Amino acid sequence: MKRAALAVVSVLALTSALTACSGGEDTPSGGRVTTTPKAKQITPEQRLAKAIVTKDDLPGYNVDELDAEYAFATSSDQVTVDKPGCAPLALAMNQLPLGEPQADLTRSAGAGYGKESTYITLASYEPAAEGRSLLAGLAKAVSECGGGFTAKAGKNSTVYDSVTAEKGTAPGAVAFRATTPFRGITHTVRTQVVRHGEVLAVYFSVNGFAFADSRRPSDAKIPAEVVKAQNSELARDSESPER
Repeated sequence: MKRAALAVVSVLALTSALTACSGGEDTPSGGRVTTTPKAKQITPEQRLAKAIVTKDDLPGYNVDELDAEYAFATSSDQVTVDKPGCAPLALAMNQLPLGEPQADLTRSAGAGYGKESTYITLASYEPAAEGRSLLAGLAKAVSECGGGFTAKAGKNSTVYDSVTAEKGTAPGAVAFRATTPFRGITHTVRTQVVRHGEVLAVYFSVNGFAFADSRRPSDAKIPAEVVKAQNSELARDSESPER
């Protein structure tokens, strides 16, 4: 009996090995069904890293990671506002994701000395409806915070005198401009948020050189080519079989 049992185990093992090597398995009718390995699922962090624009996508721009040393805040929970309903605006204008995403990633795209820089923040949400809800909440904040607000994080503080809705460069975008005084000079910054399925792409443009100069106002624009390049990468990502 013991020898018989071992013989059965050996036959089953041999059959399994032969089936695995042949790339298929037998059907009851004696036919053969080929098996196709499933595509490897990537994590939200990996997906955003693959979808974020690079210097190759934006000729003429320097695309860099953020330096935490110069960040207004390093996490959303560090930010407070005098008008709670304006919190989404403060986050969007300081390279911080809205809500609680699965993953987020930020890059800066600068066109050279004296010109504005555009910060691109991608954030992935599950379910996708959360991203849609956050975008709607941002649009509501724009309409309710026209008179401005103040955002603080640790020793950092920024006053926004006004917030005005604008037309975005991408379909379905929520876009706005805000004015902020610095050393007696008023500067205009701009933000645009676009949803791609479960991913929100936040674009924020500011002329940091004008702030540092302290002698001239600035009116930063969001370059259409930056939005177009990032949107193209996100569209390509949505069609990827790895998703």
